[in-house]
Amino acid sequence: MQIITTKQELLQHVEACKQQNKTIGLVPTMGALHAGHASLVRRCVSENDVTFVSVFVNPTQFNNKEDLAKYPRNIWRDADLLSNLGAHFLFAPTPEEMYTAEEMNSTFEFGFNGLDQVMEGKMRPGHFNGVVQVVSRLFYLVRPDRAYFGEKDYQQLAIIRYMVSGSAFAGTFGDLQIVGCPIVREESGLALSSRNERLSESEKQTAVNISRILFESREWAKTQSVAEVQQRVVDAINAVEGLEVEYYEIVDQSTLLPAADFSHAIGCVTVYCGPVRLIDNIKY
Repeated sequence: MQIITTKQELLQHVEACKQQNKTIGLVPTMGALHAGHASLVRRCVSENDVTFVSVFVNPTQFNNKEDLAKYPRNIWRDADLLSNLGAHFLFAPTPEEMYTAEEMNSTFEFGFNGLDQVMEGKMRPGHFNGVVQVVSRLFYLVRPDRAYFGEKDYQQLAIIRYMVSGSAFAGTFGDLQIVGCPIVREESGLALSSRNERLSESEKQTAVNISRILFESREWAKTQSVAEVQQRVVDAINAVEGLEVEYYEIVDQSTLLPAADFSHAIGCVTVYCGPVRLIDNIKY
C-alpha cells in the first residue's frame, strides 16, 4: 500500500488507474479506524480493482474547536490496518494541502433541500457544509466508480446521496455509486465509533444502553404511535445515569421528514455519555 500526502501525487495515481481502465473505489474516513471502517474497506476491495482510502480530520465540518482538537488520531495504526485489509492507496493530506486559507475560513455554500434542517444539521450548524465540501473535493480528485459510507451516520449518507444525484452537483461525478454499509456493533450492541476511544470502560458499559433501548423500541412500535415510541425512547435513555439525549427523531428514511408511521421509518439518536457525543440509529 502506498501512502500519498499531496493532491498532485494523488491525481497521478488516479490517472494511471483510469488509463488502465481499472475500477476505483473510495472510502473517505477521518481516521481512528475500527472494525466498522474495516467492513467498508473490505467491501470496497472486493468490488473494485483499486481501493483508495482517505484519512483526513476535516476541520471545516467541526463547529466545536475543542471537539476537533480531541478527535483521536493515529495515522500509523490506521496505515497498518489498511495495508492488512488490501487497500492500495492511503491519502492522508494536511488541511493546508486540501484547502486554501480562504476556504478554511469561509463557509462552503450548498443547497441541501432541507436535509440539513433536522437532527445533526440543526444541532451542528455548518457541519454538513464542511462534509459536502470535503467529500465533493475527494470525488473530484479520485473520480471513483463507487464510494462507501457507513449507515451509522445516516443523515450524512442521505446528504451525500442527494449531493450526487439531486443537487447542482448532479452528473458532475459521472455514474458514481454511493454504497451505504450496515452499522457494525460490538458484541454488546454498542455501535462502533472512533469516539468510543474517549470512553472509559465504565462509560462503555453505560453507553450499551443506547442500542439496547433502540432495539427494544422495535417491540414498542408494534403497539404504539410514532410520538409515543419517540418519547418512550428519550425517557428510557435519560433514565440511565450518565446518559443524556440531545435528540431522538423518527423520520422517513428517504426524506428525513418526521415519519407518520413506521412503514419506512428510521430512528436517529444522539446521546451524551459523560462528555462524549455518540450517535446511533435503528430502522423500523
